[in-house]
Amino acid sequence: MPRRNRPQRAAHSDRRDPGATAGWARAEAASDGDWLVRTVPGAQAVKVYRCPGCDHEIRPGTPHVVAWPADETGSVADRRHWHRGCWEARARRGPTRRR
Repeated sequence: MPRRNRPQRAAHSDRRDPGATAGWARAEAASDGDWLVRTVPGAQAVKVYRCPGCDHEIRPGTPHVVAWPADETGSVADRRHWHRGCWEARARRGPTRRR
């Protein structure tokens, strides 16, 4: 009898980013400063946000990241929602035009 290979989706998704489901923030250091970054899974994204990297909307249901400065001056008002690709490419891109 042939063997059946069944995908283990739940185990794989938890291994990729454990903070995505728990709401943890990870620290990232880059040339533009130190940041706290949290992954927002698509199931938890319920509002429309505007990405500062590309100036396009992040629609409900779209997975993305939330980033804010890691120093003492960063507050809830400083949080920004980014597309994952825009966040990772922010050092290579110039500033976007605000409409």
